[in-house]
Amino acid sequence: MNKIKLLCQYKDPDNTKQQAFCCQGEANSSGFCFWHDKDIDKSGSDVKQRLENYAQGGGMLRGVILTKAQLQSIDLVNHHKKSGYDFSYADFYHANINGGHLFNINLQHASIMKADLRDANLNCANLEYTNMLGVKWTGSKFENVKIGKKIKQEYSAKSALSAKNLQANIDYLEQAEEIYRDLRKHAEHEGIFTLSGYFIQKELTMRRLQLPRYGLKRTLSKLVDIFCGYGEAPLRIIGLSLAIIFICAIIYAFTGLSYGGDIQAITAEQSLNENMSFFFSSLYYSVVTFTTLGYGDFTPVGVSRAIAAIEAFTGSFTIALFVVVFVKKMTR
Repeated sequence: MNKIKLLCQYKDPDNTKQQAFCCQGEANSSGFCFWHDKDIDKSGSDVKQRLENYAQGGGMLRGVILTKAQLQSIDLVNHHKKSGYDFSYADFYHANINGGHLFNINLQHASIMKADLRDANLNCANLEYTNMLGVKWTGSKFENVKIGKKIKQEYSAKSALSAKNLQANIDYLEQAEEIYRDLRKHAEHEGIFTLSGYFIQKELTMRRLQLPRYGLKRTLSKLVDIFCGYGEAPLRIIGLSLAIIFICAIIYAFTGLSYGGDIQAITAEQSLNENMSFFFSSLYYSVVTFTTLGYGDFTPVGVSRAIAAIEAFTGSFTIALFVVVFVKKMTR
């Protein structure tokens, strides 16, 4: 009598009516196959070769449990295929993947927590929603990786905040800060400065979110982020400068400026062309004031004096800030 082969009971979180990810591996007494059974020790020396063979044979890689697996120099590149191996939801906790070949690998929603990825090739890897806490990155290739707009801990922190679990929210933010700090250091070491700049923005944002919501430090930190992205976004300074110039020009147009001894302002009695002409004159004066050139053809009157003083101070500060940020970016 033939024994009936029972298939692995692994259920993928992304299963839908339109698409189902099913493991065709033979189940053991736990109901799961060797790779999806969390109770099987996979730290043996034979696991590396078995995993390579399993991947090359088209086995179900999503959700595999590889806790503490010894996978030094493993080849997990899907050769001659456009897409890499799909290890979504896999668990590589404390796995040793030192020197591994992981080009184009998909690790969405996976856990590589405390994994050893030193000298591994992670170019073009997909790390969206991946738990990267405590990963050893030293020497790993890291170009064109996909991190996503937020990491897993950021989503968890937001969920904890929504549930009013403030302690969990802070814990997740601390984890996120640590992850971004490690990623930033590694990107800097590898010379990927654009990516390291993004990571330092995220690192400082996570630090800010741990501060009391209505505290002075958090407010100042937010302003620095808005002004220049913590020194990593010089274009923000240009945008902010244009906004200040335009807003001040509107104020000057209605509060009035003196030209040749005559006070001019936008009024209902003047024609549209006259008002538009004076608005452009106000815009010119706003630029001159912001850049502290001060030609002297227009002079402020009344409320315009206070606005001009504030704009001149803000302009000198903003221009100096732009120079600092720009030089910082260019000298990396």
